[in-house]
Amino acid sequence: MIPIKNKKKTLEVTVEEMRNFAFNYIEKFAPSKQQLKTYLLKKYLKYKNPNIKKSNISDLIDIVTEDLEKSKFINDKFYSESKAKNLIQRGSSINKIRNYLINKGVGEKYIKNTIDLIQTNNEDQDFFSAIKICRKKRIGPSRDEANRSLFYKKDIGILARAGFDFEVSKRVMEIEKDEYLKIINLL
Repeated sequence: MIPIKNKKKTLEVTVEEMRNFAFNYIEKFAPSKQQLKTYLLKKYLKYKNPNIKKSNISDLIDIVTEDLEKSKFINDKFYSESKAKNLIQRGSSINKIRNYLINKGVGEKYIKNTIDLIQTNNEDQDFFSAIKICRKKRIGPSRDEANRSLFYKKDIGILARAGFDFEVSKRVMEIEKDEYLKIINLL
């Protein structure tokens, strides 16, 4: 015989469930605080629980995320630094990194600290990232000398869409092939 569940959920049970959902999500994705809040809100808006009002859900989510932040399961500072490091390795510009972190809901102070840290470690980070993009997409200095002038506007556009400003793009496009190969060997 299968027992019938007629048990009403209490507030403590709901908080514990929410904490378990949060742990599972953190284990899989290593999110920012805002991403975790969004996930939990979507998860509980799907639930049809008559005992808990929807206005109280956001308060419960805040309690759970603050608790997880105190116990260092989520940390926006660490999240922003690790994501920025990963994006730099891929060749992303500082503007692209900033926009990525803003879209993920990271706080402005953490974004500013991360960008300052990047610029103190390497003051010309955008230039080297643009070189990586040129190598990856085979544009600019990695093209044959005969084709470089033909594709100049197209290559500048590719770098602009990748988040590089005009000055950096122009500097990268004017680099000589020999110097480009030396820089590539250093990267």
